[in-house]
Amino acid sequence: MLRTMPRAKLEDDLAAAEAIAARPAATAKELADNLAQMYEAVFNVGLDRYDVSALARSAPQLARMIFEHRLRLRDQVADWHARGFMSLPAQRAVRNALRIARYATDMLGELNIGYMQLGPQEKTLRAFRGVDVNTFVNPTFATGHDLSFQAGDLLLMRGMHHNSAAIARIGDVDSQFSHLCIVHTDEAGKQWVVESLIEEGAVINPLYKALDHGVGRCVLLRHKDAELSRRAAALIHDLVRRSHAQGGKRIWYDFTMELKGETELFCSKLVRLAYEFASERKYALPTFTTRYDMKNRDFVDRIGVTAHETFAPADIEIEPDFDIVAEWQDYRVTSRLRLQDLLMDELFRWMDDYGYRFKPDLPVRLIGLFGKLSGRFSDQAKDLIESVVPRVPPNMRRSAIQAVAMLQFTAEPLLKDLMALERHCVERKGRPLHAREVYEHLEARRQALGHKIGYLELSA
Repeated sequence: MLRTMPRAKLEDDLAAAEAIAARPAATAKELADNLAQMYEAVFNVGLDRYDVSALARSAPQLARMIFEHRLRLRDQVADWHARGFMSLPAQRAVRNALRIARYATDMLGELNIGYMQLGPQEKTLRAFRGVDVNTFVNPTFATGHDLSFQAGDLLLMRGMHHNSAAIARIGDVDSQFSHLCIVHTDEAGKQWVVESLIEEGAVINPLYKALDHGVGRCVLLRHKDAELSRRAAALIHDLVRRSHAQGGKRIWYDFTMELKGETELFCSKLVRLAYEFASERKYALPTFTTRYDMKNRDFVDRIGVTAHETFAPADIEIEPDFDIVAEWQDYRVTSRLRLQDLLMDELFRWMDDYGYRFKPDLPVRLIGLFGKLSGRFSDQAKDLIESVVPRVPPNMRRSAIQAVAMLQFTAEPLLKDLMALERHCVERKGRPLHAREVYEHLEARRQALGHKIGYLELSA
């Protein structure tokens, strides 16, 4: 292995990257250029540059350093927006910079726990609990006591499934999150989350259940106006509670991702509606939207997306009126999430660049048929057949059920291959795969597989 002597220090490279991001910008273009250079500086750094054993000893401190760097970067968004600098390229550059810095944190956390993986029968930790630098708290909100939640707080989450990875990556900017929900505190002090789930639509769940539901990473955000937040949570809670009462009309998941309408809600649209109610329609989230501007809309069309611009969960990450209170991740699964992200990057790139499209066969058509039929069953009946037929809502189209199944069947073998490759890299070199290595491997697989990759086929 090629070694540079003397060994570089990650602290120096991080300081150099932050110095690039901190350069004064007089225009939106200069800001975007600075952040793009910062992204490249971090992306091009490989752990081969460092003494990995020494890096492991300082990993917790370095991870906190990067978290605080991300906070400083994000805190500048409000000023950049006020100065008119948050052009679309600048928005994308900010998001990219935050994403690459988070991946760096993940790798340090993985190194810190010796690249331990989640076992087959193990669950992810409950969010905002755990050791080994699982939780970072914004110094502004640190009290020295256990983290507390307030009414109106938002939870930005990432699940473990391939459809979660797809939700995080189908927009014009790659993100690391797939779900957003709002915290409500009732009169007895008990805390709940109000959320919209694909399977159940708008529901109310105990806060502890949401934090213990196969979450890989989670960010806690808080609006600067506590009273507005409290009203938002209370009003949306009452709306969803009434929808489940006798005679109420269920609010199902909105697969269109359109911002208009209130009869169906996707997760971040529910949060948007909560703050609209609380502000008497004067306040609308998000400030910076996500666009579906891919050339090949095969997947999004199949799942029912009609929007070209929407409020994606990760848009809240750079919302100027919210502060990041804390961030949590389970380092036993962050490598899997990262590989899922990079895999989705390539699958969607192949669709755009080469024209691959999903092509269902008979088993997938049957999954779609019986899944659609199951949407009309009672919740008790769905529970009984869930291991055989997908648990789906009555408004989910057959094509959407098929698309989710085809994505799962296509992505899972490639992900297993990547995870084995990463384990081999850790054993031989003491580090995870670099994104460049992942992309190179996947491109080689594409070329070897040719016109058919799982359920993706080249258009005639």
